Amino acid sequence: MKTLKNLFTFIGFLVTILFIVIFLKFDLGTKFKQVSSLDPKAIGLYMNMAEVVLSTGNSAEGMVRKVKIDPDVSNDDVIEALNALAIERGIKPVGDLPLSTEVEARTGKKQRYVRVLSYCNPNIAMKMVDFSKAYGAFLPCRIVIMEDKNGDRWMYTMSLDLMISGGKTLPKDMLTYGNKVRKTIYDMMDLAAKGDF
Repeated sequence: MKTLKNLFTFIGFLVTILFIVIFLKFDLGTKFKQVSSLDPKAIGLYMNMAEVVLSTGNSAEGMVRKVKIDPDVSNDDVIEALNALAIERGIKPVGDLPLSTEVEARTGKKQRYVRVLSYCNPNIAMKMVDFSKAYGAFLPCRIVIMEDKNGDRWMYTMSLDLMISGGKTLPKDMLTYGNKVRKTIYDMMDLAAKGDF
């Protein structure tokens, strides 16, 4: 019994030493302090992202929002709805890449449907890049319409939640701009997927 007690004491000692080494090596004290300064929603967003990445093995899956398109809604209706909703809500259609059509023209081989649409509110975009140049990488907002291998169609966009709440809490005006764009893009997708506009 004494040997077992000594073994557990030794294991406890090793675990304690290991924890101290990891704590110091990775400067966890500083990291904990930095994490506490983030937006209150940040940890939940990163946990959800990690869960998706771990379950799919695909990092991109953790950084997007996707909406399934109703089978009764045509691709043309989706595009018409997206563009009408964008204009109605003050976001300008600024790009249209019919990707599958381009590849078909170059290769002569039929492709599953993929089309990339881009939208931007120039005033908000300028305010965002004035705040942080890194926001330029998110411009313009893109919505990709694509057919999967089963013939189902989806719309994908970058998760704007991470852009808005993934770091320190944004100043009030930036938070307002970010939330406005997020709501507009997400509403556009939700409504267009049903053919509503």
